[in-house]
Amino acid sequence: MAKNTVKQDEDLKKVSNTEITKRLFSYLKSYKLKVFIVVLLLIFVMVVNIINPYLLKVAIDVNIKNNNVSGLLIIGAAMIILNFIAMIASRIRIIKMASITNDILLKIRHDLYTHIQKLSFSFFDNRPVGKILARVIGDVNSLQELFNNSVTNFIPQILTVICVGAMMFYLNFKLALASIILLPILAFCMFSIETFSRKRWQNYRKKRSTFNAYTHEDFSGIRVVQAFANEEKTSKTFLKLVKDMMDGFISAVRLNDLFWPLVDTSWGLGMVIVYWYSAKLMGSHSITIGTIIAFTMYIGMFWRPILEISNFYNTLVMNFAAAERIFEIMDIEPDIIDIQNAVKMPKIKGTVEFKNVTFGYEDAVVLNNVSFKINPGETIALVGPTGAGKTTIVNLISRFYDANEGEVLIDGKNVKNVDLESLRSQMGIMLQDTFLFSTTIKENIRYGKLDATDEEVIAAAKAVNAHEFIMNLENGYDTEVNERGSRLSVGQRQLISFARALLANPRILILDEATSNIDTFTEKLVQKGIQKLLHGRTSFVIAHRLSTIRDCDKIMVVDDGQIVEAGTHDELMKLGGLYNNLYMSQYKFLSEGA
Repeated sequence: MAKNTVKQDEDLKKVSNTEITKRLFSYLKSYKLKVFIVVLLLIFVMVVNIINPYLLKVAIDVNIKNNNVSGLLIIGAAMIILNFIAMIASRIRIIKMASITNDILLKIRHDLYTHIQKLSFSFFDNRPVGKILARVIGDVNSLQELFNNSVTNFIPQILTVICVGAMMFYLNFKLALASIILLPILAFCMFSIETFSRKRWQNYRKKRSTFNAYTHEDFSGIRVVQAFANEEKTSKTFLKLVKDMMDGFISAVRLNDLFWPLVDTSWGLGMVIVYWYSAKLMGSHSITIGTIIAFTMYIGMFWRPILEISNFYNTLVMNFAAAERIFEIMDIEPDIIDIQNAVKMPKIKGTVEFKNVTFGYEDAVVLNNVSFKINPGETIALVGPTGAGKTTIVNLISRFYDANEGEVLIDGKNVKNVDLESLRSQMGIMLQDTFLFSTTIKENIRYGKLDATDEEVIAAAKAVNAHEFIMNLENGYDTEVNERGSRLSVGQRQLISFARALLANPRILILDEATSNIDTFTEKLVQKGIQKLLHGRTSFVIAHRLSTIRDCDKIMVVDDGQIVEAGTHDELMKLGGLYNNLYMSQYKFLSEGA
């Protein structure tokens, strides 16, 4: 799928119907026994339905004709018992198939969710969150009817058509032939409709995905919308996207609705032909009343499954677009994966080394032949203009991206050769935009160490001076925070993230503008906590507020994809280069502001 915005429709690769069908029904393999039981129940119900007209024929042509009351009662009792058992069997198979379908949808959704979590940052960079959610929720949900109908309708209806057709040919070959003469024409019309219908359903799902993406983004940024009084503008955009989605749906449904009139018309014409031909046969005394009545019932039993098969085919066409979108995501290979026989990263000591590392996003080179070595326990500050490559350096250390050239080494091991989980589980990354989950403060801190006790959580909060403000909240550590922690101040969210990172006890710590949103008073409170956070572990600090990194062991100045200066604060100030200019410019700006 090409890179797109919330208002741009997705571009999907065309996949054959056969391939999609195979992949969809491969999920039934794990439920072979249950499906087999459902099919047996369906066959029993189908057989009962098929023999009902034949028993009625026997009752009319034999028992009623010969005044055989006892035989008539036996046939009546047999039909009542068989149909009662068939009713129970039908109920059981509906419940069993619903259970199978729910399990399959759960597996598909879980497989899709798990796969998406493994995908690289580039995947999320190119896709609005709303469009991803549309696939995980809406597209998966739309498959429910497909799986239900595949076993409960399609298989038994196919068997019914075959068996009923056989009975019709058994009763009267010519009459049976006349009744199905319109089937080839119906099949041709249905195939023609499907050719155009699938494109329309694809278009509808694209429009719905775009609508979901816009709605998600609009509500996520509702504060900005209201702050600039843009409600009317966003409402107009929303209305347009809703209309586009509705138009796509109506266009698809209008074409799909041709299925049933075609089947009904073929059914009706088939009945006319049968009655006309039956009248001719009765004139020549070559058919009995019982046979005509049975045949009339069989005609209904023959065309009704044709209608159900058409309905299933219709459902298949509708949901091919959803399945196509799901499998398109599942076929995307993560850019960053474990190599074969990747080794577990042992406990990290903290040596980090770049050897001639070059990296670029698409056509733009971000880092160009960068080399440096950091010793265990050192705190390194990365400074430089926006877009110089600072964040890229820490992303390569965490292996969110792989270097195009050169090596990134931790304790002498190339990060490409170690197990991802064992590497990242020993790292702590704190960003400028702190993310908190919609749960309690305690659980947000515990996210750093899922098995941490309450005492450990509180100790981590105290260490970064977050305990006092937490205890002043209505429910203390059990206070529920809103999505992204919106009910807390920016500084409070940062303090909670510090506590979470400290609890995780990472061997390598990365602070990417983690203190930029903290006010001066809060910053003084958290400085001691930060020092404790940095102590004993290799740390990388990205900061534009240069006053916060004066005490770092080494400051590396990144500019235009290269490290142009490196040293302590005093060394770089004496050097009189870029760092000196940046520091003096910031100092002058603050002085003038004061």
